[in-house]
Amino acid sequence: MMKNALRWIDFVQYPLVLGLAIWYGPRTPLLYVGLSISIAAAMLSGLARWQLGDSFSVNAEARRLVTSGLYSRIRHPVYLFGDLAYLGALVALQVWWVLPIWLAMALVDMRRARREDSVLAEAFGSEYAAYRARTWFWQWEP
Repeated sequence: MMKNALRWIDFVQYPLVLGLAIWYGPRTPLLYVGLSISIAAAMLSGLARWQLGDSFSVNAEARRLVTSGLYSRIRHPVYLFGDLAYLGALVALQVWWVLPIWLAMALVDMRRARREDSVLAEAFGSEYAAYRARTWFWQWEP
């Protein structure tokens, strides 16, 4: 139940943020650049969620290792494109005081990605290590 509700949050959340950008955003080139980034990234984030299928979960779980589609090149496309969608909306709205909030959200997503990496490495061992070696995802190493 919760999983299905969370899948639908993005379908409501992204259009709402984009609608705000279109309605209230200053009519400058940054509006159109930001909207373009946000729309493309939101579509890619939705595609990544769809490609995860039943493997999607709020908490890190190792149901199966998804290595096709966007996941064949990027280890955590939902986080990457979700964060880019919000950054695009921020650029479109040109509300720069929100940038630290976006940065904090991106750092939380990187932490969640590290947690998922640990869970998947433990469950899938060398198969996940090989997958991790051939895919990209920027992460800091504290």
